[in-house]
Amino acid sequence: MDVSHDTLVEAAKTWGLFYLIGFSICVVIYTFLPSNRSRFERAEEHVFDKEDRPWM
Repeated sequence: MDVSHDTLVEAAKTWGLFYLIGFSICVVIYTFLPSNRSRFERAEEHVFDKEDRPWM
């Protein structure tokens, strides 16, 4: 079986696109799972301190 460079490029572009779309969908699902809500709320609280204020 003779596989040309163009065939490999086309396959890589097609399957790479499907891979990225699938990965993006998995990330969005993970982000909005109700079981992860407390983890993300804790992370939000730790990033911002209540004492931080803008410089004036």
